[in-house]
Amino acid sequence: MGIFGFKPSFLVGIEAVRQTHGSRLAKLAGRRLTGFVVVRFIEDGDWFADCPVVLDFDGVQVEVCHSKLDELSIGWDTIDTAASIAGWDWSEFTPEWSHSDEHLEPFVGQELCEVALLEWRPAERDLAAGTVAVEFVFAGGRLRIVNGLDENRIEAGVAPPDYVRHRIGR
Repeated sequence: MGIFGFKPSFLVGIEAVRQTHGSRLAKLAGRRLTGFVVVRFIEDGDWFADCPVVLDFDGVQVEVCHSKLDELSIGWDTIDTAASIAGWDWSEFTPEWSHSDEHLEPFVGQELCEVALLEWRPAERDLAAGTVAVEFVFAGGRLRIVNGLDENRIEAGVAPPDYVRHRIGR
């Protein structure tokens, strides 16, 4: 993707994600969301949802990226968002880091109350069953980065009832 420092380590399933990242995610509780970056195209401003969503909690950078139907990578302080995104000469679009997102902006400055992993478990048969989302709970609401079927999707508010919530923070 041409993102300096991005070395995803994709995991599948709630237990793999919880064992690998649960304790570090839990330690974010009590920190403020001080910023975020996403990748947008210069030409039209569209969000490129294949790239990681980078959240900064008082200097601890969390990098969330979904891939395929069931893979989730969570990185920690590896991506240099000050560096330009390179290697897109083949594309008609030019990616750049952006501090603009209507779902994320309302949470900047808020203290994180808890973190949970959400496992998609619908009653009916579903291709996305078992995918894992990361939920950040603030006093002012909830923010989720979910698998949008081979890309990230950002959602706010109460999660749909088909998610099984695995609390890992306060």
